[in-house]
Amino acid sequence: MSVLRLGGRSLRWRGRSLAVGGLVTAVGLALGVLAIGGGDYPMSPADVLRTLTGGGSPAEDFIVGELRLPRLVTALGVGAALALSGAVLQSLLRNPLGSPDVLGITQGAATGALVVVVVGGGSLLLSGAALAGGLATGLLLWAVAGRHGLHGYRLVLVGIGTTAILTGVNGWLLTRAPLMDAARAVLWLTGSLDGRGWAQAVPLLAVLAVLAPVVLGCGRALAMVELGDDTATALGVPVSRVRQVLLGATVLLAAVGAAAAGPVSFVALVAPHLARRLTRAPGPNLAAATVVGAVLLLAADLVAQRAVTGHQLPVGVVTGLIGGAYLVWLLTARRRAGRI
Repeated sequence: MSVLRLGGRSLRWRGRSLAVGGLVTAVGLALGVLAIGGGDYPMSPADVLRTLTGGGSPAEDFIVGELRLPRLVTALGVGAALALSGAVLQSLLRNPLGSPDVLGITQGAATGALVVVVVGGGSLLLSGAALAGGLATGLLLWAVAGRHGLHGYRLVLVGIGTTAILTGVNGWLLTRAPLMDAARAVLWLTGSLDGRGWAQAVPLLAVLAVLAPVVLGCGRALAMVELGDDTATALGVPVSRVRQVLLGATVLLAAVGAAAAGPVSFVALVAPHLARRLTRAPGPNLAAATVVGAVLLLAADLVAQRAVTGHQLPVGVVTGLIGGAYLVWLLTARRRAGRI
């Protein structure tokens, strides 16, 4: 670990973590150029870069600026928000299963969106209802688990129960929706970036711009909380306040991500695990998880667009396959190592 001292402050970093972050970012940039250049109107990487720097034709400016770039930005933002949310939950709960998927926050967002589908409303109202549903679920978890149950398996079990209940409610709401609206709702529930524009990307980026620095700024305190509440308190960490701030930010990040692209599965669960394996560093690895999650969802969306000729898959299908395969591999590896 290296330390840079600036006046009375010090900045610590690990060389491997910085290298991993830089490499993953470079991969993300390359995938972004490929994603923008693909489609019915193909563009070479040189054309994409020229258009992004203001040298494209009017047609290229419209295709890139209004059709493809918003989808790319939304994919990066949703992946970053979900991964950061999952990394905080896994560290705060000291549980590798901690994620907004498992705790039911994304299902709550889906419930809010389905209510709008049933009663009627536009895309803006649907996104707002999804955000409200995710936040309401987070408050419900806080109330049921109790202030002193926000760690370990208690909150996970409460979240699994909440997810089961909300899944049943969502199924009932789908049966009440008109047939065409129900078909579109199923696509959204799978997790999709199809048709996403600046109306989804801009609010998502605004929330990330506010919450990401807050969460990353709590990274050191979060690492101490992993040692236990008593130890963290002895080290001067206001455990209760840190937990409340981080849980509130986590719920909001997950709800905003679900409102923008639907309840995309497994990104929040898998990205922090991948980040820790790549960096080999202890602690929550918040920054690395954020970058890995953004690139992971971008890569999944690129596969979803090109895996089946003439047809685009919902990105949630691809993330589900990636996440499920990773968990099976992880379970097999741990079994061979004698850990389970």
